[in-house]
Amino acid sequence: MSNVGHNTKRVGAEVLADMLAGYGVTHVFMVPAVLRRTFAEMERRTKIARVHCHGEKSAAYMADGYARASGKPGICMAQVIGALNLAAGLRDAFLAHSPVIAMTGGRDPRTKFRKVYQEIDDVPAFEPVTKMNATIDDVSRFPDMIRQAFRVATSGAPGPVHLQFRGNEGQVDLDEAEMDGLVETQFSRVPPFRPEPEAAHVKAALEILQKAERPIIVAGGGVRASGAGRELVALAEALQIPVATSLNAKDCIPGTNPLSVGVVGSYSRESANLAVNRADLVCFIGTETGGMTTHFWTVPKIGTPAIQIDIEPESLGRNFPLQASVLGDAKAVLVRMLGQIDKTSATKRQPWIKEIATLRSDWAAKYKPMLESDSVPIHPARICHELTQNVPDDAIVIVDTGHAGMWMGGLYDVRVATQSYIRSAGHLGWAFCAGIGAKAACPDRPVIVFTGDAGFWYHIGEIETAVRWKLNSITVVNNNGGGNQSKRGFDRVYADHDANNRSRELWTYRSTNFAKIAEDMGALGIRVEKASDIAPALKQALAANRPVVIDIATDLEALAPTAVA
Repeated sequence: MSNVGHNTKRVGAEVLADMLAGYGVTHVFMVPAVLRRTFAEMERRTKIARVHCHGEKSAAYMADGYARASGKPGICMAQVIGALNLAAGLRDAFLAHSPVIAMTGGRDPRTKFRKVYQEIDDVPAFEPVTKMNATIDDVSRFPDMIRQAFRVATSGAPGPVHLQFRGNEGQVDLDEAEMDGLVETQFSRVPPFRPEPEAAHVKAALEILQKAERPIIVAGGGVRASGAGRELVALAEALQIPVATSLNAKDCIPGTNPLSVGVVGSYSRESANLAVNRADLVCFIGTETGGMTTHFWTVPKIGTPAIQIDIEPESLGRNFPLQASVLGDAKAVLVRMLGQIDKTSATKRQPWIKEIATLRSDWAAKYKPMLESDSVPIHPARICHELTQNVPDDAIVIVDTGHAGMWMGGLYDVRVATQSYIRSAGHLGWAFCAGIGAKAACPDRPVIVFTGDAGFWYHIGEIETAVRWKLNSITVVNNNGGGNQSKRGFDRVYADHDANNRSRELWTYRSTNFAKIAEDMGALGIRVEKASDIAPALKQALAANRPVVIDIATDLEALAPTAVA
């Protein structure tokens, strides 16, 4: 806990700027004009960078990438007319439990309902996508509301917070009041608390886990948020239990570990789904057991014996009946388990581990031709393979949804525990902006984004933002000239009446060289048309010291593997 200002009469903008700096905020992502005096005070009093974006949704995505890469709350802002765009951008952060704090301008009580220019009541729009949604009409509330925003964003299962400041641009920050600047630094990153589990619950779950002959762990984003990857791997290795992960937890166990079967669910690896559905017990850790992770509750099938560990009580048993449940922080629970395990129980699982090895090797053999393909146009699986081989050991890899998420979720491997993997929770176009935010949060780590041209088109103007603010992310574009994730669906409904193949116009685009566009905006653009040039392009990008777009010409007809149930 620290005090960045005494309880004296101060301007709200000074208090807000000082408090954000006190919480360790390094960047604010916004579309002006909002909280103008606060920005001026940031310039005078702090080292916080005020990153002006080309859209409010982009600002929210950048703050989200910042938060997920660093574990620190990401801050985004917009004036009243852009507030709904900012709310739309928080949807991914909400779904992924990312600690983002959004600040917007709002209506002035003196002019409400008089048809003021741009007046809309934006507060209700933030309700479905935030953990806390509040208004600040009096400057004296700045200190306690900012503290509460950081508490809520980081505690329990993290998530977004919205604060609406009075005035279309939040002009309440011009007012004065007697205020303290108390900062609770405990809430400057995730997790601020590690709730300890009840001993009896840990013992019961561990006994069930150790009795199982074919158990499997399904690890979710709660393991990542808790920083419990090391403990997860230690427990799995001590008891010889294979591990599948959600997309949010892909970096919690390296794909090179013999016990890793890959990502389970819809955007998944075949070996993971097969392994989970052959298990006699599933141990869910830090996952909400949602539709994507369980492929709509078919992997595993409902009724499969299960135990669950989670920090949120309402997640326990939500979708699967449980033989035991443990409420607590993932790392705290795993540490407790590691302190009382019976390693001799691992012996009974030798046949199960051999079966897992076969599933892993069968998958590798099946997909080897795709992963090593030299075809022209390039096969997207080859991009995944090249990234696995060539991404630096300290890199942050950020991946879009749709086919990008399917290709990378199933075919890319995290090699070492020091690599990070962050994925879109469902919003196409998120990854490019999130990569800019991640680079702001972690300037000393390489940030490599994987998206398709359909995703890249959404916020392509933010290339200029990355160049202007020297946020040197590397964006790999799987450029096949279309959004071909839609191909299967349109082929299905047009099958009987599309002699001229008109359905393709619904998901294909004009051929575009994104490397040229990147160069026009001041970034380094690299065009790749042969698979053998991917690794050299990545090497050049890592040495460039400026934003890079690697435009890879790929096969429009190549479709990502679908989930095996």
